[in-house]
Amino acid sequence: MAFSYYNRLSAPAKRVYLASDAIREVALPGAELLRPLLPLLQEALLKDDHRAVSAAADALVLGITRLMRVPEVTVVVLAERPRRKGSELHGLYTVTPGRKPQIKVWMRTAALGRVVAFKTFLRTVLHEVLHHLDYAHYKFRDSFHTAGFYSRESSLVRQLMGEAKKPIAAIEP
Repeated sequence: MAFSYYNRLSAPAKRVYLASDAIREVALPGAELLRPLLPLLQEALLKDDHRAVSAAADALVLGITRLMRVPEVTVVVLAERPRRKGSELHGLYTVTPGRKPQIKVWMRTAALGRVVAFKTFLRTVLHEVLHHLDYAHYKFRDSFHTAGFYSRESSLVRQLMGEAKKPIAAIEP
């Protein structure tokens, strides 16, 4: 089922939308190699350490682009989210001809200036990475927010977070 704005798209844009919607998973080879970065990112957010958050987010995105074999993207972590017409901007992916694509993410809420929760921040970073993958990996002419897009975002989260494994209980003789 297409989102409501689908009906306002041109015929070529509708084809891109439907192609995007049809892809539900991102095959991230070697996702487990990036998992050690997640506790670093989480700890940096908990400590409100902008420099460490920037370094961890940059390393994560660099790792994803290398594993996916797509061009690198610059990651910029900014302080407080800007407000836009009653909402907050969480992240932004931009492409400027002749420059490396850029992902901007904010680590503080606009309303209260609090550090964003780890999983929210991670999802925002991955959301913006997915826009990059739409252009660089899938070769779409545009990157639409489709159900497939959000499913791909969730697939990245699952692959990076890994399955929660329970410790194996010791068996007594």
